Amino acid sequence: MDALDEQLVSREDKLIKLLTPPIDRSDPSPGYIQGYVQGVRENGGQYTHAAVWAAMAFAELGDTPRAWDLFDILNPIRHAQTGEEVATYKTEPYVVASDVYSTTGHVGRGGWTWYTGAAGWLYRCITESLLGLVIEGDMLILRPRIPADWTTFGASYLHGNTRYEIKVVRSTGDEATTGAATCRQRLSTWPPLRRQAPPPGLGGSDPVP
Repeated sequence: MDALDEQLVSREDKLIKLLTPPIDRSDPSPGYIQGYVQGVRENGGQYTHAAVWAAMAFAELGDTPRAWDLFDILNPIRHAQTGEEVATYKTEPYVVASDVYSTTGHVGRGGWTWYTGAAGWLYRCITESLLGLVIEGDMLILRPRIPADWTTFGASYLHGNTRYEIKVVRSTGDEATTGAATCRQRLSTWPPLRRQAPPPGLGGSDPVP
C-alpha cells in the first residue's frame, strides 16, 4: 500500500491512477484497456472504482489519515473550489465521475459522470469504511474511523419501522489513538415490514406479505 501511495496517488493533480505508466503498445495485449488513449480511464487514468477501494483498504489497515486523504481526493466537490479548478475538471462537481484523466494537456479532467457504480462504492466507503456504520445480518456494527480534528458526529438510521439516532464521541483516553473501538447493537425486527400495494392499474390492490 505504501507503493500504491507513492506511485499511483497524485495529491497535486487530485487523482489516484489505476496503473502507471500507461500502456502504448504491448505484446501480449492487456486487452481492451490498450484501446484507450494513454492516461484515460483504465489506461493510466483514475478509474474511480479502484480508487475508492484503495481508500477503503487504508481504512481496513487502520491508516485513518490516509483513508480520509484519499477520500478528499475522490470527493468531486474538491475538484471545483475555484474557477481554475472548474476549468480543469470540466464536469459536474456534485456527482461522481467514473474516471479522471491523467493524460498530458487534460490532467484532472473528469470523465463519465452520473456513474452509479462508482457513486455506490464511494457511498459505502463513507458510511462503512470511514464512519464505520455496517449492517451484518441483524446486527448494527459501529467501528468509526474519524479524522483527528473531529470530536463527534451523528447519524440517523431507519431500519424497518425503527429509527436509530447514533452519536459518536471521540474518547480522550489511550483508545482514541490506538484504533477504532467497536460497538454492536442488535436491530429491531418488529413489526415486520410489508411491501406496499402498487397504485391501481399497476398490478393489483392487495398488500403483499
